[in-house]
Amino acid sequence: MIPNTTAAAMRCAVIGGGAWGTAIADRLARNGHDTVLWAREKDVVEAINTRHENPRFLADIPLSPALVAAADMSQALRGAQLVVYAAPSHVLRPVVASCAQHIGAGTVLSVATKGIERETLALMTEVVGEAAPGHPVVAVSGPSFAAEVAKGQPTAVVAACADHSAAKLVQGAMSASAFRVYTSDDVVGVELGGALKNVMALATGILDGLGMGFNPRAALITRGLAEMTRLGVALGAKADTFAGLAGLGDLVLTCTGALSRNRAVGVAIGMGQTLDEAIAGKDTVAEGVLNTQSAKALADKTGVAMPIVDAAHRILFDGCAPRDAVAELMARELRAERD
Repeated sequence: MIPNTTAAAMRCAVIGGGAWGTAIADRLARNGHDTVLWAREKDVVEAINTRHENPRFLADIPLSPALVAAADMSQALRGAQLVVYAAPSHVLRPVVASCAQHIGAGTVLSVATKGIERETLALMTEVVGEAAPGHPVVAVSGPSFAAEVAKGQPTAVVAACADHSAAKLVQGAMSASAFRVYTSDDVVGVELGGALKNVMALATGILDGLGMGFNPRAALITRGLAEMTRLGVALGAKADTFAGLAGLGDLVLTCTGALSRNRAVGVAIGMGQTLDEAIAGKDTVAEGVLNTQSAKALADKTGVAMPIVDAAHRILFDGCAPRDAVAELMARELRAERD
């Protein structure tokens, strides 16, 4: 039995053939939806269509034989009733704009990208809404490693939109026995949780790379959640959203899971690599690097104190030694926990 699945079979397009886009497209196809996955990489398109796999981004995981890949975005979008965007945050706007004219009237858009646009500080739903206006945009976020979703491991995420019917459509389309989707109307909270946890994962990885123990990891996750909540509330989010799947849930997963790209970059930096060395030669994007810049800019703009974000920014971009940054955090003025 599939819980909460009320959506009839529909035509779906997923834009972005990385690990997360592929996992979502596979889930939609297995749910009986006519699904086309657009990928920029020709080898990804070929592998999905001929071998039902994506060895570049999701190796050794069989995909639904019903899933079709396309290199032509207009072909993928043609007739789609639901479009899910999973392109990296720094290219999302041009990707959406490049074929916005091929999105049909009445189509619901969803964005599974987690991030904050560096140049504008816009959330991903805002980016999609500006690049393809006239459609409801649903944010999908939560603790969800793509490989585990594709393997059918039990996973729970949130679909957030001010338009409840659009959030329900995404919930119904994606939900399955091992993939539970909740709805929310707090788009800002859900999106900020998904973006800011990547910064905290980088910082946690740095601690781990330095060889520090479980005490500092627990402290950073907890105080990181406090920073995320402060900024979210200042921007109009609900505080309790950060205690949910898109906040605490995603934060714990990304800060502790071995599959976390952001944590892995942090570990490399903590062990002495430069940022350039830590990210060199990787096909996948560690969104936390870009989000550290965006989060600091948002904090500065709103006047919200985010000392962990500041410390991560100094390490990544200002040449601060990781141990010095940790010492500076511990030496901050003493205060009440809820101050």
